[in-house]
Amino acid sequence: MDHNEIVRQAQDAGVQLVSFLYCDNGGIIRGKTGHVSGLAGRLEAGIGLTLAMQAMSDMDQLQIVDGMGPVGEVRMIPDTDTFTILPYAPQRALMLADLITIARQPWAACPRDFLKRMLAQAKSAGLTIQAALEPEWYLARKEGDTYVPCDESLDNSTIGATISREVIDDLVLALETQGLHVEQYYPELGHGQQELSIRHAGALRAADNHILYRETVRNVAWQHGLYASFAPKPFPDQAGNGCHIHFSAWDMDGQQNLFFDPDDGQNLSTLAYQFIGGIMAHLPALVALTCPSMNSYRRLSPGSWSTAFTCYGPDNREAALRIPSRFWGEEMASTNLEFRPVDSSSNPYIALGGLLAAGLDGVARDLRPGAGQWIEVDPVRLTPEELAARDIRRLPTTLLESIHALEADTVLTDAMGPLLADSYLTIRRADWELFSQHDAEYEIKNHFYKY
Repeated sequence: MDHNEIVRQAQDAGVQLVSFLYCDNGGIIRGKTGHVSGLAGRLEAGIGLTLAMQAMSDMDQLQIVDGMGPVGEVRMIPDTDTFTILPYAPQRALMLADLITIARQPWAACPRDFLKRMLAQAKSAGLTIQAALEPEWYLARKEGDTYVPCDESLDNSTIGATISREVIDDLVLALETQGLHVEQYYPELGHGQQELSIRHAGALRAADNHILYRETVRNVAWQHGLYASFAPKPFPDQAGNGCHIHFSAWDMDGQQNLFFDPDDGQNLSTLAYQFIGGIMAHLPALVALTCPSMNSYRRLSPGSWSTAFTCYGPDNREAALRIPSRFWGEEMASTNLEFRPVDSSSNPYIALGGLLAAGLDGVARDLRPGAGQWIEVDPVRLTPEELAARDIRRLPTTLLESIHALEADTVLTDAMGPLLADSYLTIRRADWELFSQHDAEYEIKNHFYKY
């Protein structure tokens, strides 16, 4: 969007404050806000940000990373296509920002640029990527120092829908007003747990949408006197919060779904199987990017519908990759893959970028998933011997295991680049070192409202 047009729209709408937001290595949404009177200049020059922010853990403890510290700055340069006047705060607007060096180049530690680079690689292979993130979250009240679910309803229960109706109705209106088109909603399995999905988009826009979605949910909930938590496991005795990624590859015109093959038994193309092969090969390391918090590993366990094994299958919600059944009459358009070991403690740009790096490696090397990794039962029903015979492995059971897997996976770390990979791994190790010294109560308290 033209800079002058943005300034005009902001002024005409009575906007007073405009925020530039980014998502950091810890999955925390951060940013800075300026008055509308200075917007024209900031659209050109951005807002300064210390290099240290990408070395900040999700407990705001600065880590030692070469090239990040108290000396030096980058600029938050807004993507003007993301300009959004906030319906829940009409005197405010926001834009999502890229992190740009003083030399006017993309900063090597910018997560949004990582996804852009992976999309450029896909484009060089003749692919455009569509994606949708499917988040779950809890509505809760705070009683003293304790968070309590807003209801005790059952999965898909109309009682749960009734109790949360006012929040959800306001949320739908706020999302639609921002161009985030709602697909479906229902109360999820946990007490007070919600799932509301929005329409797919190009992969960069899908990641941007997830940032807007998280901000909107939290703000609308707050206006109703409630807290919204996207933490992977905010209540240890309730279902975890996932953020499944649906994705597909299309031709450059966006007309033909290249994951679709009508002659295959699952309607999947060779390209789709190559993506699956790449993801299976890199899954243990990929989990460090998609389930990156200490709290993630309370959710990522067998029998919890979050998946815990390196396998894939048709409509199998205990597989790492689910092949969703197609919609009648829309078989080509609805063909996609659902990646399930992911939650909203992840940075959506890093999660999607890592997923694409793994899939594109499968394309480049013509990888295919092992025949035994195809599974049509809950893998927990198989014996350890049966799993081993089928080359189905357990995903990492702790953050530390996933860190070690990522450190050893040069395909993913090379795709990220040295500065992003080093700062990311440093922060993840810091989180492990801190939270492994404390009990579950400390962990949950310090994750609940952070995401």
